[in-house]
Amino acid sequence: MSSMDTLTGAIPTLDTDGVSIHLVTAEPALHVIAEAAAQRPVRPLAVASINLDHLHHFGRHTNPDAALVGGPVEWLNLIDGAPIAAHARRETGQQYPKLSGSDLIVEVLGLAAERGLSVAVLGGDAAVTEPLRERLASGWPGARFAGHWTPPREQLRTPEGAAQIADEIRAAGPDILLVCLGKPRQEQWIEQYGARTGAGVLLAFGAVVDFLAGRVARAPGWISRAGLEWAWRLMLEPRRLANRYLVQGPPAYLALRRSARPALRRPALGVPQHA
Repeated sequence: MSSMDTLTGAIPTLDTDGVSIHLVTAEPALHVIAEAAAQRPVRPLAVASINLDHLHHFGRHTNPDAALVGGPVEWLNLIDGAPIAAHARRETGQQYPKLSGSDLIVEVLGLAAERGLSVAVLGGDAAVTEPLRERLASGWPGARFAGHWTPPREQLRTPEGAAQIADEIRAAGPDILLVCLGKPRQEQWIEQYGARTGAGVLLAFGAVVDFLAGRVARAPGWISRAGLEWAWRLMLEPRRLANRYLVQGPPAYLALRRSARPALRRPALGVPQHA
């Protein structure tokens, strides 16, 4: 299959520390997502948020032997975080927006409601199932809620357990699957089992399930625009996020700044797998 036969083949990409970043604004990104959700291709679309945490888990500075490879899903890797947006601007001379999952999900659910698509969620706590169901019903009544799966980590660590969840999701028939397992588990699970779910789109959007359920507050707009949403989240969840932002983040930022000026290329390839 040629690059232009893929959903993302026409979108230029930037390789940074071995991670492929799509240079795209919100409207074409949402168009690609809507097309995949409606078509349910055999090779579904997977959407990842590329930030410093992603570079820590998937970048060459921590995974020197990692290679970008095509797999059973097609990745759309979106800019998330001020450092990544600034890097793209420096490398290309153009301004590209930050498309974080917590912002984009509102537009995605709007499309789902408009087109009568079904949405399912994997990850988060079972306690948010009802608040999540209520929020989707009140905010996007045209979208069908296909279910919420909250398996224990031990189940997802085994091939049999992970495959069982994928089969259960497939039976529910979602067009869009929101995968909120945290990095790197959500991307690894999508790469290995995403196609098995039958969903057209799989969104690796981390904490979005808690935002939607009202369990975690989004940063005020001025904080997000200033590139300080990480500090807001660290303030709210210091124990969980201190290692990510204060220990893992600085080396990832150095790797970002040290990245040689790459050429824009097509097509984008997938997220690398690692143990």
